[in-house]
Amino acid sequence: MRITRSAPFLFALRCVAAAWSLAFLPAAALAIEDRADIEPNGPAGPDGSIAWKLTPSFYHETAGHSAIDLNLRGNRGNDTFWIGQYRRGSEFQQTRAGYERQFTVPLGRLIASGQYASQGFIGGSVTLEASAAATGPYFGLLGLGRTNQKPYYNLNFDPNDSVLIGAGWRPDEGTVLTLFQVRDDRLGTGQRVTRLVLRQKTGPRSRWTVDLFQRSGRSDADPESESFKATGIALTYDREPWFVRLAWDPKVNYTNSDMTRLAIGARF
Repeated sequence: MRITRSAPFLFALRCVAAAWSLAFLPAAALAIEDRADIEPNGPAGPDGSIAWKLTPSFYHETAGHSAIDLNLRGNRGNDTFWIGQYRRGSEFQQTRAGYERQFTVPLGRLIASGQYASQGFIGGSVTLEASAAATGPYFGLLGLGRTNQKPYYNLNFDPNDSVLIGAGWRPDEGTVLTLFQVRDDRLGTGQRVTRLVLRQKTGPRSRWTVDLFQRSGRSDADPESESFKATGIALTYDREPWFVRLAWDPKVNYTNSDMTRLAIGARF
């Protein structure tokens, strides 16, 4: 992958941001920090202890160098916090840290997050999950994200200076289906990512997550630049306390490079 100022990693809004912070587990604060990672922490223990999640990830590109990322996330009540380290050989490395909190509001639930990373990056987002008794299992999603456009390696693969709009269906505690779109509204790249995410429990300690996504747009604001369009998929199997995720991401970050991602993590 490459660093893109048009999509510096913000961890803004979304349903995988909403799938992190909104759509997937209504009872817990879930981190939006890395949209590629849509598996939430477990709930905090009854004694108020922190629920931790450790995720090593490996990235292989067809037209770029391989990279690794290590992310540690903690969750307690309405608060989520994380620290991570990304490294692509000797080319680029970056340390990040972030904090997120969810609030109950009259329209539903509001998730506010902020992140700082080495090399001066600052980002933040606000995402609303709107629901009411009259809508039953259905909910709406609205979000806004902004960064200071400093260099950042984009680990969520969506534009981050962006808006989000979407909707979801949560018929029970074990099933969530969400459709949403994240689009650049600031930098003129025409970047749009549409995602359909299904999260389904298959047992008391197991679940599948299917994330189907399509992206279109350019790597920069120049209307003469090459436009990309591609469809990818990410599959996650969770058997507590372990989980594994495999993703195929063509034209990653709006380039001619295709990426395979593997993450193997644990909750404790």
